[in-house]
Amino acid sequence: MAIPYPHFNPVTSEKPAMEVLSPSPVVLTQDELKRIAAYKAVEMVESGMVVGLGTGSTAKHAVDRIAELLHKGKLKKIIGIPTSTKTHEQALSLGIPLSDLDSHPVLDIAIDGADEVDPNLNLVKGRGGSLLREKMVEGVCKKFVVIVDESKLVKYIGGSGLAMPVEIVPFCWKFTAKRLQELFEYAGCVAKLRTFASANEMENGGLPSVTDNGNYVVDLYFTRDIGDLKAASDAILRLAGVVEHGMFLDMATTVIVAGDRGVTIKNKISNV
Repeated sequence: MAIPYPHFNPVTSEKPAMEVLSPSPVVLTQDELKRIAAYKAVEMVESGMVVGLGTGSTAKHAVDRIAELLHKGKLKKIIGIPTSTKTHEQALSLGIPLSDLDSHPVLDIAIDGADEVDPNLNLVKGRGGSLLREKMVEGVCKKFVVIVDESKLVKYIGGSGLAMPVEIVPFCWKFTAKRLQELFEYAGCVAKLRTFASANEMENGGLPSVTDNGNYVVDLYFTRDIGDLKAASDAILRLAGVVEHGMFLDMATTVIVAGDRGVTIKNKISNV
C-alpha cells in the first residue's frame, strides 16, 4: 500500500504531472491529513541519502517517520540536514545522524511543509520563523518534496490572507517594515512585526519574535494579488535590512496534498 492507512489506496494517474490516490470513507482531522502526506513523502527517501529535514507541524511527521524506518532497519545510512534548531533537537532525540551544508553542499531530497501553494507550485513558507535556513537547505536539493493538507492551496500567493513573512535585521526594524509596506501599497499591504505573543497564539503584547539567526520577522498581509512574483522577490531583496523572504519560487519539484477526497501528487513540469 502507498500509505499506512487502509482507506488510502493508489488507483489512477490523471496525467504525468499529477497522481491521485483513492478517497477516504472517513473524515480525517487536519493533523491526520498532514501525517498521511508526510508518510507518502518519506516513501521517496532511500538508504544512503542526504535528507533536508523541514520545520513545522507537517514536517515533524516526516522526521518521525524517517526515524521510525531507521530504527526498523528499512532505511540505512541516512544523513539529515535540519532547517531549524527545533528540528535539530527533534532529530537528535530520535537518533537521526545529522550534518550541515558545509559538509554536504548538495542534498538528495528535502521534505517540508508550506503555508501556501499556488497553481504553479510556488510557495509561501516561514510562518514558523525558519524561512532563511529552509531556503538555504531546500535550495540545494535535487528533489524538494512539499507536504500539505488541502487548506494550503491558494489561487495566488498571499491569497489565504495570512502572513507572508520577511526576515529582517533588528536594527531600525520600523524603518524596514515601513518600506516593505510601501513597496506593496498597491496590493493593500499591511506590515506587522511578529511578536512572541503572535508567534505563540497569545492574545496580548509580547516581545519581538527572534529567529534562530537572531533576526526579526515582519509579516506582510495582502488584500490583493501582488502580481509578478519574481519582480516582487527582487524588490524585497533589494531593500537594505532585509535578510530573506518567505516566497519559495520555482523550487518545489513535488507537492503532496492530503484532503478528504484522497491524496494528490503534483509534480513540477520540466520545461526542458
